[in-house]
Amino acid sequence: MRMIRREFVKLAALSVPGFAAWASLASAADGTKRAAKPLRILILGGTGFTGPYQVRYALARGHRITLFNRGRQPNEWPHEVEQLVGDRNVGDLKALEGREWDVCIDNPTTLPFWVRDAGRVLHGKIKHYIFVSTVSVYAKDDAPADESAPVAAYAGKDAMAETLESFHGHMELYGPLKAVSEQEAERQFPHITTVIRPGLIVGPGDPTDRFTYWPVRLSRGGEVLAPGDGADPVQFIDARDLAEWTVRMAESRTFGTFNATGPGHALNMREMLADIAEGTHSDAHITWVAADFLEEQNVEPWSDMPVWVPGQGDSAGFARRSIRKALAAGLVFRPLPTTAAETLAWFRGQSEERQAKLLAGLAPEHEAALLAKWNDGSHMPS
Repeated sequence: MRMIRREFVKLAALSVPGFAAWASLASAADGTKRAAKPLRILILGGTGFTGPYQVRYALARGHRITLFNRGRQPNEWPHEVEQLVGDRNVGDLKALEGREWDVCIDNPTTLPFWVRDAGRVLHGKIKHYIFVSTVSVYAKDDAPADESAPVAAYAGKDAMAETLESFHGHMELYGPLKAVSEQEAERQFPHITTVIRPGLIVGPGDPTDRFTYWPVRLSRGGEVLAPGDGADPVQFIDARDLAEWTVRMAESRTFGTFNATGPGHALNMREMLADIAEGTHSDAHITWVAADFLEEQNVEPWSDMPVWVPGQGDSAGFARRSIRKALAAGLVFRPLPTTAAETLAWFRGQSEERQAKLLAGLAPEHEAALLAKWNDGSHMPS
């Protein structure tokens, strides 16, 4: 089976404006206990997928929030939120000068010079820097591993010279540049840095449909094409679980590097689809289709078959990242059927145009053709 790192990093870097249109932003923040000590939290970004969940959870915990971004995606918050405007891609961080915060959560950074510039303006002005990275930083995915595994090397001339413009169209640089950004974070904020490496982020508001495909498809019923034999491992994390844990890491001032994916136990593709079917009240029939057949038909893991990659060969460790450290640091997960149900409810609340074509997964006519070919046995050697 072909490697899917290129497709993974391509989708991992995507974001879609307008997430705030889902006004409810359902979150475990409802009824959340207030933190023992309120913090002044600076969030760089805050308007993407996980950011709004961080903001609402932090507000529910009693923290004071300042957002720094380009101001292009206004949100309505349940409590007062300070908004500072600037543009890190052109080095405009003037709004941060002369200010102090207890913690800075850096959400959107891929480019190392963004971390460098943040370090210059925030030096001595914060007590804790949390950098949200990615499991794409790892050099290989061929075996289960923890945070000590080697990260990808950047092979360009000068990582600090990379901009959004130069990065565009070169998604193979995503992991290496994130790795350099992690290293820059440690240089700029020594001894006060937390690096969080999420896996696939899922749930209501998912701008890529990398997980949403399955709740939507199973809810439609009928015969559903699923990859492999159901035994391949899967890992992902609900954006709300990630966001809320990130805020709690700020509260506890926990430093270090942490893989942040889930669930808290080993899960395979068959179990995942069963839980999604439970959450969406689906009576769909699953037909498992061999990975070799899918490869012959140019069906790509991860993009055409979301969440899934083969659990053997070069991708044997892709969905087997150790999260022992994160679990020990308090990472918890809501039930998968809940994530599935609420993701489906969110998706059904989107515009007809948005619902008309999923951004990942098989188109219905393509799935039907593949199932017909698989079921009639015409792919088998005579």
